[in-house]
Amino acid sequence: MDVVTSMVADRPVVIFSRTTCCMSHTIKTLIGGFGANPTVYELDEIPNEQQVERALQQMGCNPSVPAVFIGQKLIGGANQVMSLQLRNQLAPLLIRAGAIWI
Repeated sequence: MDVVTSMVADRPVVIFSRTTCCMSHTIKTLIGGFGANPTVYELDEIPNEQQVERALQQMGCNPSVPAVFIGQKLIGGANQVMSLQLRNQLAPLLIRAGAIWI
């Protein structure tokens, strides 16, 4: 889990993704639509893919992607992010994390 913690440190929004995952693309588009510029780690393009994926699963991400961190806190996957959006709670989280300014 230390590897994931170091990857999300000092970044307002981090998304762990796969280039072939349609839900990851949807979440990246949603968050980008707010004007946020998330740090995106494509697991299928990084050398320590398996180590990061195991750490995400140990943190409770199942499936492991997309995994969204806002303000260094694990928000969860696509279902959790979409639920926040439907409850109008995603934008305030992004603002508090310093990812967007409105």
